[in-house]
Amino acid sequence: MRAKNAATTIMLTFATYALSTTVLAESAIEELEERMEKLQSIVNGLKLQLNDSTTKEEIRAIKKDVATAAEWLQPDTLIHMAGYADVGYTDRESATGSFNVGSFSPIFHFQYRDMVMLESELEIEVGDDGETETNLEYLTVDWFVNDYMALVAGKFLSPIGQFRQNLHPSWINKLPSAPPGFGHDGAAPVSDVGFQLRGGFPMGFIRSNYALYVSNGPALIAEIEGGEFELEGVEAEGFGSDDDGEKVVGGRVGLIPFLGFELGLSMANGKATVTRVEDGESSLLRGEGARDYDVIGVDFGWQCGAFNLRGEYIETKVGADKGAGAAASKGATWGTWYMQGAYRFSKSKWEMVARYAEFDSPHKSQDQRQWVIGANYLFTNNFVGKLSYEFNDGQTRSKADQDRLLLQMAYGF
Repeated sequence: MRAKNAATTIMLTFATYALSTTVLAESAIEELEERMEKLQSIVNGLKLQLNDSTTKEEIRAIKKDVATAAEWLQPDTLIHMAGYADVGYTDRESATGSFNVGSFSPIFHFQYRDMVMLESELEIEVGDDGETETNLEYLTVDWFVNDYMALVAGKFLSPIGQFRQNLHPSWINKLPSAPPGFGHDGAAPVSDVGFQLRGGFPMGFIRSNYALYVSNGPALIAEIEGGEFELEGVEAEGFGSDDDGEKVVGGRVGLIPFLGFELGLSMANGKATVTRVEDGESSLLRGEGARDYDVIGVDFGWQCGAFNLRGEYIETKVGADKGAGAAASKGATWGTWYMQGAYRFSKSKWEMVARYAEFDSPHKSQDQRQWVIGANYLFTNNFVGKLSYEFNDGQTRSKADQDRLLLQMAYGF
């Protein structure tokens, strides 16, 4: 009897629980249906708004504005910033040592797909007088014509040789200074303003690269001493105008016969006219005609494991003035070359560097022969500490004859 009562109690309990669960489920379903009806009402309202012609036009206009505004936010456009900076210390013979800021050179790249790129480098320096000097190192618009050619227009680094276009940044140059004749007023052109075609292509088992350009001509500087008119120097630094209207055509061809070795041949030809004398006059001199302007160069680079060897020779020749004016003078030749070797010790951050260079000009006070030995410590591949000592041999009591101790910290980013 007790067992019967217990079974009855259990059955009644289960029935009550099932009934209550059913009631609650029905209540939840009713609540969910009400919410669905409200959501359907909202969706219907949105459909009515979208069917309105004015709303459609506004949506199209917004989509168009989003697609055309702020091009740099689009996935097919790339913005990139790079560059380098260096600081150091220089102690010149017969002078006091000084700390210095070499330069801060940010480089900007703005590329649209694989079609066109704008690139530019600013050079910001602190002068000896503490004033900040800003120069536009280069600025070009590059059109990628195909896989083997790019058209470069604007101000570009001279493709004559290797040092100026590829090696001069302080974090790449293995010594704190440039070889004599590869700076301003030297034998090697610095930059040009014009058009350039550059690229590369395979030639069987040999790879090659090339750069061909046409640009404004350089400026010739003259001085008058004792009534005689002589050429002082050549400024090939990418002038934005061409006073005499004469252009320069040139280029470089590089051959890579095997991995790690490159041989380059360079040349340029055109006309140049004296545009300035040492007293500051800055107009074409009367009676001064256009002179022949020729540049030739050869360079090589060889990387064999931890050993790097490179060399370069550049000669700039300016012809005599063939006119009969009072400014007529003889021609002049500037030539420079260097040989540099570097070795990085195995499993070490230390690197030893040695360089020999010679620079010959029409003026004995500028001639220089130089030995440099240096030691570098590579904190990282783009952060280098350098110590070097220059043994300079030039005309007595000239800057070209003064030895120098150089310290430098260079960072590429």
